[in-house]
Amino acid sequence: MKHFMKHDSIIAYEGFPFIIISLILSVVAAFFGLAVVTVILVCVTIFIVCFFRNPKRHFIDEDGLVICPADGRVIRIEDVEVNGSIQGSFRKISIFMNVFNVHVNRVPCGGIIEKIQYHPGKFLSANLDKASAENERNEVMIRTREGREIWVVQIAGLIARRIVCWVREGDMINKGDRFGLIRFGSRVEVFLPADSRVVVKIGDKVRAGKTPLGYLS
Repeated sequence: MKHFMKHDSIIAYEGFPFIIISLILSVVAAFFGLAVVTVILVCVTIFIVCFFRNPKRHFIDEDGLVICPADGRVIRIEDVEVNGSIQGSFRKISIFMNVFNVHVNRVPCGGIIEKIQYHPGKFLSANLDKASAENERNEVMIRTREGREIWVVQIAGLIARRIVCWVREGDMINKGDRFGLIRFGSRVEVFLPADSRVVVKIGDKVRAGKTPLGYLS
């Protein structure tokens, strides 16, 4: 089943309320001749539009290819053994998204959404290691067509206070589909099977729906 909208507009629709409010305030400030306030509000409006931008992305598909789910910078790559809501041995890749990155998240591989688990939590700076376990987060498990298990975790940050997930359990999704976003700075983590080959390295700048993340064996 695939119920969710394509979400392919140039601006993510979640941004429109913020944009409209900012535009109205800009017009009001201009009407009353508040030049400095008007300039500030116009700049804020431009920032919000840029934050919620939703560009088209393309990738060259290959067998076993996993693509990056988020724009940002790779801050951690590690082999982990986890025994919580996510269980098993994985290769975990953490991507930090600052406020200037595109914040629409994309599906790293095709398959079925088998499980979604939301966890309330803190709002620590998303580049801290403890944010992975302590911050508000949304865990999405994808079962590939070959039966492999991949988790994508959306993590709120210091400024990000709203995780948006457009998919539901049971949805069939394709690699590169948009599946959600996080407002105003955040972190996304991918848990690949332990035998996967990761091709990014710490410090790399990556782009959602375009940059190869790794390959499933």
